[in-house]
Amino acid sequence: MRKTLITGVAVLAVAGLSACSEKAQDNLENAGSAIGNDVSNAVDTAGEKIDNGLDRAGNAIDNGADRVGAATDNAAADAQREAGEAKRDVGGALERAGNDIKKD
Repeated sequence: MRKTLITGVAVLAVAGLSACSEKAQDNLENAGSAIGNDVSNAVDTAGEKIDNGLDRAGNAIDNGADRVGAATDNAAADAQREAGEAKRDVGGALERAGNDIKKD
């Protein structure tokens, strides 16, 4: 009877260790999955932040280019206006000089 009892206890111990091993393996798999999910979520979040940052940088570049274009247009209009005034000034000066020559 003692051998039967020892054999029964040994079988239960092996079954218990086997169950613990399966639980440990399941826990390890669950932990691995959780870590994988966390890493995946972190990578996705980082990717979204990079995309958003690049979008903002692109928008800033576009806005800057628009402002440079507007400033260039304004400068061209100013230069054209100044050139027109300079032509009128030179024309007036030449006209006065011609009149002065006629008087002499």
